Amino acid sequence: MYIEFLLYGIFILVVLFIVLSLLIVCLRWHYTIKKKKCPTQFSIAFFHPYCNAGGGGERVLWCAVTAVSTTYPKVKIIIYTGDLDVSPDEIIKRAKQRFNINVPKNLEFMYLHRRKWVEAENYPYFTLLGQSLGSIVLGMEALRLFQPDIFVDTMGYAFTLPLFSLITGCKVSCYVHYPTISSDMINKVIQQRGKRITISSIKLVYYQLFAKLYGLVGWFADSIMVNSSWTEEHINALWKRPLSTYKVYPPCDTSDLQRLPLERHKNKKMKIISLAQFRPEKDHPLQLKAMYHLRQIVNEQLWENIELVFIGSTRNKEDEMRVVDMMDLCKHLSLENNVKFKVNISYDDLKNELSEGLIGLHAMWNEHFGIGIVECMAAGLIMIAHHSGGPLMDIIIEDGAGQNGFLATNEVEYAHAIHKALLLPDTQKLSLQKAARGSVNRFSNQQFHENFLRAIQPLFSVKKFK
Repeated sequence: MYIEFLLYGIFILVVLFIVLSLLIVCLRWHYTIKKKKCPTQFSIAFFHPYCNAGGGGERVLWCAVTAVSTTYPKVKIIIYTGDLDVSPDEIIKRAKQRFNINVPKNLEFMYLHRRKWVEAENYPYFTLLGQSLGSIVLGMEALRLFQPDIFVDTMGYAFTLPLFSLITGCKVSCYVHYPTISSDMINKVIQQRGKRITISSIKLVYYQLFAKLYGLVGWFADSIMVNSSWTEEHINALWKRPLSTYKVYPPCDTSDLQRLPLERHKNKKMKIISLAQFRPEKDHPLQLKAMYHLRQIVNEQLWENIELVFIGSTRNKEDEMRVVDMMDLCKHLSLENNVKFKVNISYDDLKNELSEGLIGLHAMWNEHFGIGIVECMAAGLIMIAHHSGGPLMDIIIEDGAGQNGFLATNEVEYAHAIHKALLLPDTQKLSLQKAARGSVNRFSNQQFHENFLRAIQPLFSVKKFK
């Protein structure tokens, strides 16, 4: 009975494999014929359903687009976006206001109507798998709208890679900000198994199977870009493509921010700047708890002169509600007089806030990189970041003559690090600020431009540009 059941299962899998293979062959033939009938100029398409979000991922997108447009002016550039409520001109204008990037206007936007398929709220269970399969649905819509010669995923929807590679035969690349699944996530579940064995065991099997699937789709990328040493380590472990993987640090506006004066006005408040999108993983509550602990260890006169400013963008109503919840938490912790929120502000306003800041604050566990950290350091802020991920491996040096900031893990450590930074003699503050500013040149827009092109250049057909 068991053998019969096993043979039946194998038969079903073989049939499904054959049907899927035939479907791929038919679709490949269909899109090849379609491409030949409608020849167009050489094109590159960026898959970025939330291109108007205003976060670090969008900075990467627009800098990548600018790099391609400058180097290959004859190439047609397509942006797949799900931002249906804004026009192309509005998207380009926001990129200028938020990032001070002059996005070329000769872009073509392809609007996707099925973005809800990749939104986490639609998958209360098996969220990772749901969003990944949903990205295939969204990718199919993108594919029907336009078939590019080069496809670049800049948002982390890796399951679109085999879709475009197998069906269209185009060259495929991706810029990975954060692996969808990582060994850290799996290890965290293993550590929790002692508490709820059954649920944790199911979740562990689910994560392990998903990791295998995620590792498989990575093989379809012709060129892989990762944003940090931490991401590179995890992607190489999952995709096992080290020779096709390039570490391309995200672009940070270091040159403009480095022009800000290092000396802050002593008669103004001691501003602590937290620069990050209002997303749950950024852990803004941890920063508020750190402020609560800070109040216990500083005198009242110093406390009255301290101000924490949260600066970030919101993507949707959930993010906006998160800001409201943060304001409520401020009141609960009696911090409302020492905390301000600056939501969706312009680049000029951001620069003004950074010019008045003394300390930069970051609290995300296993942050893949940390563009906001680099921007704060370029502006001359003394940075206190989470002791994990990209900040630990690529950005912050905490010990020795090259110290350029501090690292912390919990609210108590953050509070003591802030206290220490506040009480530093002016000469030591200035020395730390100079070290921080001097260490960020490797994360400049120009450096990104060069490294991005180095990674993607092999995908361009030389004959097309002679």
